[in-house]
Amino acid sequence: MTPIAPHITAFLRQRLIEERDASRNTCESYAYAFKLLFEFAAERLKTTPAKLCFEQIDATLVADFLAHLERRRGNGANSRNLRLAAIKSFMRFMQYRLPAALDQIQRVLAIPAKKTESRLVKHLTVAEMQAILDAPAPTSREGIRDRAMLHLCFAAGLRVSELVGLQMADLRLQPEASIRVEGKGRKERCLPLWKQTATAVRAWLAVRGTVPSSHLFVNARGEVMTRSGFEYILGKHASAAAAVCPSLSQKRVSPHLLRHTCALTVLQATKDLRKVSLWLGHASIQTTEIYTRADPSVKLEALESIVAPALRTGRFKATDALIASLHPRAFADADDPSRR
Repeated sequence: MTPIAPHITAFLRQRLIEERDASRNTCESYAYAFKLLFEFAAERLKTTPAKLCFEQIDATLVADFLAHLERRRGNGANSRNLRLAAIKSFMRFMQYRLPAALDQIQRVLAIPAKKTESRLVKHLTVAEMQAILDAPAPTSREGIRDRAMLHLCFAAGLRVSELVGLQMADLRLQPEASIRVEGKGRKERCLPLWKQTATAVRAWLAVRGTVPSSHLFVNARGEVMTRSGFEYILGKHASAAAAVCPSLSQKRVSPHLLRHTCALTVLQATKDLRKVSLWLGHASIQTTEIYTRADPSVKLEALESIVAPALRTGRFKATDALIASLHPRAFADADDPSRR
């Protein structure tokens, strides 16, 4: 039996960090996937995670783990597939380190990803988005910071990791306000800022003060803002905005919802899917096509450019009550004793 601990350590530190130069978010996601897997396996096999062996992580256990994610933890198909992708990446890494287990590895690699539903992208209306942006009170340091974060997250269509990862050096206010964003796969993009967004950011810089962190946004202790910290801030202001815009109470407002709203705003303004892809930093324009299904204006243009088939014309004439009473059938019914 082969202890799995040394191999998973080599995978996370050697394969991901040194060989693939994976981002911190990728490493954390993979590590969390294995944490869930090993906790499940330890409970199933009545042992401790440190004593698990590679031979015990077979296709049957992995399939049961994926079912556990959906049934017990309530994960959707996308989350399930992400965990499976991490496991398969580790198994491909083990092909060279443990050739004797090739049959076991191939069985795990043969587990298919689950088909996901292709739903319309959820987004906020103009009134809902404006209510959230207006929720922070710009009369305190926290309110000014929150307003700048919300404006920047929406206007630039940032992922939450991109927002909290912004450095002071990434911001440029002269001659034109812009930010440099490092997205997935370390792909960089430069985005101009609306005047309103630049004004909100300048107001934050005026009260930010001197803090040890080089990140643009910091918490009350002067430390870097975390993902959960911004999610809390967004949820708090979304709840406050629901008092002004009641429709917000029916929606789950998340940082990614602001990103979707930005994408549809850019698409409606430019009618150019390529510009939306560049704005969001997508690796492929196929990823951006989901927004065309959610934007009705694209379909309206198609309707306006197509000649619709003609309808047959005619008038419907209702039978006059007096004329109907003079019909011969009316008298026949009157003479029939069975109808009296």
